[in-house]
Amino acid sequence: MPQQVSTEQRSLVHWAEDGRAEMESFYALATEDYRQMVAARDWAADLRGHATDGRARVLDVACGSGKFPAELMRRGLAEAVGDTRVEIDLLDPSAFSIAEARSVLGPPFTVHAEHEVRIQDLASDVGGFDVAWATHALYAVPPSEIGAGIARMVAAQRPGAFGAIVHATSASHYLRFAEAFRTTFGADGAPFTTAAQVRHALTDAGVMPEVTTLRYDVGHPDRAVVEGFLQRCVFDDSVPLERMEDEGAVGAYLSGCTGEDGYRFSQVVDVITWEIPA
Repeated sequence: MPQQVSTEQRSLVHWAEDGRAEMESFYALATEDYRQMVAARDWAADLRGHATDGRARVLDVACGSGKFPAELMRRGLAEAVGDTRVEIDLLDPSAFSIAEARSVLGPPFTVHAEHEVRIQDLASDVGGFDVAWATHALYAVPPSEIGAGIARMVAAQRPGAFGAIVHATSASHYLRFAEAFRTTFGADGAPFTTAAQVRHALTDAGVMPEVTTLRYDVGHPDRAVVEGFLQRCVFDDSVPLERMEDEGAVGAYLSGCTGEDGYRFSQVVDVITWEIPA
């Protein structure tokens, strides 16, 4: 009997040089996620307002390829934070992801440290962060472990620190498609973690989250790009688009996502923020 591969393990396989073409297809659509979240609040004020002695120490949880800080930079973060120094720790279980994120960073970010580890396994002596964020980063954390991961993220922050997690709700494309794919193709591994589970974990960790919900669509007219995007959404490149369109719950889901200019997918995303009690 073949050994099962968890969602978390599949995601690590795809965060590698061999998955670059698929990753580029994914970001042809998913870059909109980062545009939307950067526009959703004044992140520069969050950094300035929680800096200590003119320095904001940031923990970027499951940093991926650095799309969130890159979009902040593109939107003028360096000028907006003024004299505040922003020192960032990159955390990800994938060495490839850490290298990708490091390669795109520039002012005002300075890389302070790198942690090739899952957030739930971060060493207990790493902490004191002024800001911690995880942006579209925690889907593959097993639901049974999201509480431990969130608790460790919160514990790594100093009293009075700011935190943010940007995560899709169960009504969003990411979770709806992932569940349809599991149902249709019997993908191994746990379901994706939802925004509701993240909020509950934060409450259990002793903080009171505030939530802003974003609604927007992403799409692309090129079928090859859409195929790569969808495969990356579930970390599974074994099923081509034609088969997805023809089978089970995935086919039914995709039939409701078509428009005149190709596929359009609806995202419903929570921007979840909190402050650590002083």
